Amino acid sequence: MKLSIKILKTIALVCALFGTTILMAQSTPKPIVGVLGIDIDGFTMEADQAGSITRTELSKLGNFEVLDSYDAEFLLEKNEIEKENCFGKLCLVEVGKAIKTDKMLTGKIEVIGEQINITYRLIDVGTESIEKTQVMEFLNLRQQLQSMIQITFRTMFEMEIDQNLFEKLTKRDDYKSAVNTEKPRLNLNGPRMGMMVMTGQDAEIFKAAKAEGGYDLYPMMFQFGYQFEIQYINQGDFQALFEFIPMITGLDQGKFIPSISILNGMRSSRTGLEFAFGPILYSTQKARGYEYEGQWYLQDAVPEGISAEELPALTSKLDSRGTFGIESRFVFGIGKTFRSGKLNIPVNAFFIPGKSGHRMGVSVGYNVSK
Repeated sequence: MKLSIKILKTIALVCALFGTTILMAQSTPKPIVGVLGIDIDGFTMEADQAGSITRTELSKLGNFEVLDSYDAEFLLEKNEIEKENCFGKLCLVEVGKAIKTDKMLTGKIEVIGEQINITYRLIDVGTESIEKTQVMEFLNLRQQLQSMIQITFRTMFEMEIDQNLFEKLTKRDDYKSAVNTEKPRLNLNGPRMGMMVMTGQDAEIFKAAKAEGGYDLYPMMFQFGYQFEIQYINQGDFQALFEFIPMITGLDQGKFIPSISILNGMRSSRTGLEFAFGPILYSTQKARGYEYEGQWYLQDAVPEGISAEELPALTSKLDSRGTFGIESRFVFGIGKTFRSGKLNIPVNAFFIPGKSGHRMGVSVGYNVSK
């Protein structure tokens, strides 16, 4: 009986001690951390926006009570403190004392070439010293900034990180990454339409009468077609891709001129700017003949009285009386994609140089991001 009483007393004492420990743990307040704006360079966001992301990720750790931004603004106004450009230790210690926080967090996020550098410093307001500093380098994948900040904080406070995500954000040659080589962030497969203008000899032939080998057309024609593209590199903000663009030109004037362009291009997914170049193949009509004293004569239609010795070398020239064939040239293009929600509107200009005249024009298209 006495043994049972002793056991019960022991159990009661252990329970009391355990409960006291839990209550003490629960009553121990977490350190209060204040976060003002984060110094940021090379991004479109402001310091306050970077500070908001920082507060969110710091709160997720569960180690601190992060001072709410509205409370911080209220206390700063109450104490008549300007927070602009307050990123250094001396300034933040004074702010921390005024708004009564245990610690202050400051940092800098900057783009340097193809890298994003993130630096955070935790300042102890009581001792007026820097308690922790963490510097991390990542690839220039701006859309993954929040994940970078999360990894930086977890490393700073010696917490486990997602090693797979870390490698994808830091290793340039990790091509199988779901982060930096995912599906194209800007895919512009879709219809194209626009205008093409001819210059030089080609323009003159198009305007000439059919009896003279011309087409009796205006050398500005409508085009429409479709762009197919295949991405083969996607690193950071840039994509390298092949573009295949079949087009039909001249239907507005009763002509059917098919063509296909095979281009190699580079595009910025962030700005939508791009350039491309490559061959273009198109249907044409050419006839063989002579250019004599400013006049064009077909091979079998040289006027009488002109001897063979007077005629220049036989050449080929654009002529509506000629035979159909395929001609190749080189095309250069530049463009920019405008976005409205999920709607993409690519606008492109192109230039096709040639001895008999240059061709140039603009096109516009549209598609919806999936």
